[in-house]
Amino acid sequence: MGDYVDQNFEREVAFLKALVRVPSDNPPGDCVPHAERAEVLLTGLGFDVERHPVPTRLVEANGMRSVLNLVVRERFGRGGPVIALNAHGDVVPPGEGWKTDPYGAVEKAGAIYGRGAAVSKSDFATYAFALLALKAAPESLNGVVELHLTYDEEAGGYVGPKWLLDQKITKPDLAISAGFSYSIVTAHNGVLHLEVTVHGRQAHAAMPSTGADALEAATAILNALYSERKALARRKSKIAGIGSPTLNVGMISGGINTNVVPDKIVMRIDRRLIPEENGRAVERRLIALIRRSGKKKDIHVDCRTIMLAEPLKPRRGVDKLVAALTRNAVREFKTSIPVRGVPLYTDARHYSAAGIPTVLYGAGPRSIVEANAHGANEHVKRSDLKAATKVVAATLRDLLS
Repeated sequence: MGDYVDQNFEREVAFLKALVRVPSDNPPGDCVPHAERAEVLLTGLGFDVERHPVPTRLVEANGMRSVLNLVVRERFGRGGPVIALNAHGDVVPPGEGWKTDPYGAVEKAGAIYGRGAAVSKSDFATYAFALLALKAAPESLNGVVELHLTYDEEAGGYVGPKWLLDQKITKPDLAISAGFSYSIVTAHNGVLHLEVTVHGRQAHAAMPSTGADALEAATAILNALYSERKALARRKSKIAGIGSPTLNVGMISGGINTNVVPDKIVMRIDRRLIPEENGRAVERRLIALIRRSGKKKDIHVDCRTIMLAEPLKPRRGVDKLVAALTRNAVREFKTSIPVRGVPLYTDARHYSAAGIPTVLYGAGPRSIVEANAHGANEHVKRSDLKAATKVVAATLRDLLS
């Protein structure tokens, strides 16, 4: 297994670089061009690639422009489990501060730089070449390995993994989703995104009492939210790596002009949920807090849920994945491999919600911070890419043997 990865590693690096060089920013989420390039590259590796375009109306309802999901299925022997490997090709926009072209896939000092190099175009490569290693030595294997290459993780995964599952295009027994560190991740936070609109009544600034000041009401809401944030910081998840629930007001807009009492203020709120929490219950409590704190004569408060993603919680049956990955990762990296949670959220939760034991594991450094994921100068080390590919290949062999 390891010999195949060593012998074909320059092909794997070239494959990853080709993927990084095709932009797939989300937003705006026009991702079909990247999927089509990935299809050509995968076909060139000898895979039969299924195309699963998502209807435009559904794509647009999820805030994107175009989505084409790709599925590869490889059968080994008879019977055995179906194992899904899911990585996403959409990426956050590059932003500022880059020392290289974010779409250049520049290689320097033993690392490949570019947006998506770590999260998670690297795992397009990790999973594809791990599967090729199995195909090169298929003896005594029984089961199916599927590659799910999807394009809406940054928008919630609803027209990626969830759509594939809902449409019954796939029904795996186990799932490994894109990783970003040496750790094996069995849990992660959920998220609630709320848009709060405070409606008042405009008036001349010389006579503010004749209006209903939406900003004044919004200030009361903000004070309540920041008090809630302090209270949340005192709560801790029992799962290592998760920490506390968080609350962040990320955007505020409104007002008409300097000399007008503001009639409308719009705020966007990000509330992270620890695995011990229930999303719907958090949503109800937070909306009640907002409406209660913004209550004022001639003021009306609207709350709209933009997204509610439940946390990923360790599911029964996940121990089999964890044991195989840990055994192979310890052998490959010659160090202890943590099994933990992470405080962000991913589309891996959709597999778990469908009853499928799921973990996150793939190419990355010791921590996601080291990779600059979602930041300038995102990169993956060649050595980490190669090692993760060997670990995934060996783990698949264990699970199919």
